[in-house]
Amino acid sequence: MSRKSAPIVSDARFSHSLDTLRSLAQDVLDHARQSGASDCEVDVSEGFGQSVTVRHGDVETIEYNRDKGIGVSVYLGKHRGCASTSDFSRTALRETVEAALNIARYTAEDVCAGLPEKELLASREQSAADLDLYHPWVLSVDAAADLARRCEQAAFAVSPLVSNSEGATVSIQEGQFVAANSLGFMGGSPTSRHYLSCSVIAGGEDGMQRDDWYSTSRDPEQIASPEAIGDYAARRALSRLGPRRIKTCKAPVLFEAPLAAALIASFVHAVSGGSLYRKTSFLVDSLGKRVFSDGVRIDERPHLPGALASSMFDNDGVATRERAVVVGGELQGYFLSAYTARKLGMRTTGNAGGCHNLIVQPGAEDFPGLLKKMGRGLLVTELLGHGINYVTGDYSRGAAGYWVEGGEIRHAVEEITIAGNLRDMFLNIAAVGNDVLVRGSRQVGSILVSEMKLAAG
Repeated sequence: MSRKSAPIVSDARFSHSLDTLRSLAQDVLDHARQSGASDCEVDVSEGFGQSVTVRHGDVETIEYNRDKGIGVSVYLGKHRGCASTSDFSRTALRETVEAALNIARYTAEDVCAGLPEKELLASREQSAADLDLYHPWVLSVDAAADLARRCEQAAFAVSPLVSNSEGATVSIQEGQFVAANSLGFMGGSPTSRHYLSCSVIAGGEDGMQRDDWYSTSRDPEQIASPEAIGDYAARRALSRLGPRRIKTCKAPVLFEAPLAAALIASFVHAVSGGSLYRKTSFLVDSLGKRVFSDGVRIDERPHLPGALASSMFDNDGVATRERAVVVGGELQGYFLSAYTARKLGMRTTGNAGGCHNLIVQPGAEDFPGLLKKMGRGLLVTELLGHGINYVTGDYSRGAAGYWVEGGEIRHAVEEITIAGNLRDMFLNIAAVGNDVLVRGSRQVGSILVSEMKLAAG
């Protein structure tokens, strides 16, 4: 069955038009001003979703969600109050503004509170730019179940050793929003994000292993075929059978692309404004200093059409811009909102709400090339626990994956711990692969760290 999106306008998919959301936002701003607020910002949104899960060929769950909400922040000078509602009636909007004002009257003054500088806000032309973020997926429950069955059937077809399934899921998520503030900024658009996933179990009495795979995109046409996803999930589970222990040692560690993205997420956390002004980061005062190995370059590209983290403006309404974050291993910029920038005596980087399409420049090696470059060491495909101390950078995680000898995978391993320090790990990145997997705001291939401590669990 085709997964092609129907040519359908957003208004037919939502309860309200974007114009209605804009009108609601303007009503909130007007009432806040009339009620004495010195400034106000508002977010209006609605969304819906449909998820269908099939297990052993039968529909196991069908989930629908539909929600809407309005969030209001008002300022009385440097006093801030926030309130929200899911009721779009005029009376509810007025009551929500009044509630936010009452909170502001009793909050302590915060000299860093307030809207961004007006000149930093996205212009009307910028906020209206089309970044190709919305692709509706018109799919009935029966059609979604059919896709999920094909995915699961492909997994079972790989081998009789694929003995069980945790299910295959097709998920559709669509929404739209409008953000506005009293300095004249207003922007918003419809968005979508869909995925298809499969999780299976391989093995028998001698031991069982599970693994999964999924593909996600704003455009359903860009999601991998159900057969490819199911087949790969099965092969991953099969490859984990017969794991062996390894001795405690120091060795290179290759983080598979999905886990490499988590490493970059740790970097973003460490150089984000909240961590920096609270001094809860091992990378405090690192601007202009080398924080990665010389060959690492990271760029932020918020305007990529159709990308999962593209936006013309951040959660403050500040215009986003392309920039180099890391060049030659040196940190060129933090991730700051208007508030955290003031806390640090700096200027916002347009990152209220997070980063926008961080691109880690890939190296020359593909995945087999990275294995050969590593020679002997550990390929990590799963991490367990949350053993990261961001104050010191200490890193200790349970892990599973494969032992590599002579540049080739020899056997699966599990129940091990990998340990190091993020500062050293970043500085000791030996290579970044070109096997880039796009699943979110960080786009990166597999990352090879030259040495970490490995211990049996």
